[in-house]
Amino acid sequence: MNNIVAIVGRPNVGKSTFFNRLIQRREAIVDSVSGVTRDRNYGKSEWNGKEFSVIDTGGYVKGSDDVFEGEIRRQVELAIDEADAIIFVVDVEEGITPMDEEVAKLLRKVTKPILLAVNKVDNAMREKDAIEFYNLGLGEYYTIAGMNGSGTGELLDKLVEVLPELPEAVEEENPLPRFCVVGRPNAGKSSFINALIGEDRFVVTDIAGTTRDAIDTKYNRFGFEFNLVDTAGIRRKAKVKEDLEFYSVMRSVRAIEHSDVCILMIDATRGFEGQDQNIFWLAEKNRKGVVILVNKWDLVEKDTMSARDYEARIRKELEPFTDVPILFVSALTKQRLLKALETAVEVFENRKQRISTSKFNETMLPIIERTPPPALKGKYVKIKYCMQLPTPTPQFVFFCNLPQYVKDPYKRFIENQLRQIYNFEGVPIDIYFRQK
Repeated sequence: MNNIVAIVGRPNVGKSTFFNRLIQRREAIVDSVSGVTRDRNYGKSEWNGKEFSVIDTGGYVKGSDDVFEGEIRRQVELAIDEADAIIFVVDVEEGITPMDEEVAKLLRKVTKPILLAVNKVDNAMREKDAIEFYNLGLGEYYTIAGMNGSGTGELLDKLVEVLPELPEAVEEENPLPRFCVVGRPNAGKSSFINALIGEDRFVVTDIAGTTRDAIDTKYNRFGFEFNLVDTAGIRRKAKVKEDLEFYSVMRSVRAIEHSDVCILMIDATRGFEGQDQNIFWLAEKNRKGVVILVNKWDLVEKDTMSARDYEARIRKELEPFTDVPILFVSALTKQRLLKALETAVEVFENRKQRISTSKFNETMLPIIERTPPPALKGKYVKIKYCMQLPTPTPQFVFFCNLPQYVKDPYKRFIENQLRQIYNFEGVPIDIYFRQK
């Protein structure tokens, strides 16, 4: 589990530049995930050996200037509720604006760590100008220049020092699968969970997962035993307008990081929208298993669109990671809910599977021999040996003479072959090429 850090502030103060700097520092080193990162507003960062999740609230504000104030206030309130620490970014060029004062007023009431970052301070003159930000009443401030990164180090040193300690995850002997149900507001998460629990609740225990009350409830039904990490309706809904996009992502982050398999519910009457995609990429980025449930299928006019067309449209949006189970369900009529659970358990098993090195070489090397990586600058890549790494999620390494010459299309080819032979449905996998 990671701490969550939210970056707040009014538009155009440089939140996104600062956010990109935070997540690239890590992504460049550790997290080179192939394909594009679709969700520009969430990432993982690491400083002094401490890892945390970062959310840039800026990317979620839509609308004209007069709409902004209400939106930003709501986002700050949500960040205050959900995050473990908040970085409030202001702009030295413009000085303190009425909107900064509004945000500061909200933040002054909070007991969580708040760090004030004065951005665009790239010379001594501006250092002096930054002094006026003491007037916001948030105490010490940190001067940074998001563009060239100066000052970020001191700010991050302080951040990791003030982040609260999270409870240690207890390793269990045979851990139960952890499923979380995620999706936009009103997709039917609560109805799905209620339908699963039914009236005869076989609830064994309620374990508070973290202080953030993503509650783990242990279920034993239909011959399945699993923990359900519930994001639906746990927290004070009144504070947040249901239509706020940011809301569903913020709520999902912790539950996703806390689970093995994400059951993503989408509303059949609305289609697979940008927000659903954001949540999907969040799960993929965290290397979690995914099952997609198209809920309210009983309300869709079947003559306009068959399940097959609908599924094809979703898969198009999921590229390049399309090996994901998609089920059409109705929480209301309880249609295919059992199948949904079965599928989630299968995905959990797929994610845990280990392939012996000898077997893996036996199947993969002949394929590579028949279709080797294309030669580059007259040099040929020879792949001699491959294995699965002993990591919690499926990762495979292929040893060769010139790993730098193996490009993304060939990695995708290898992944597709691997998926055809072994069942990794619903599970993101990583493929690396290394020098022998």
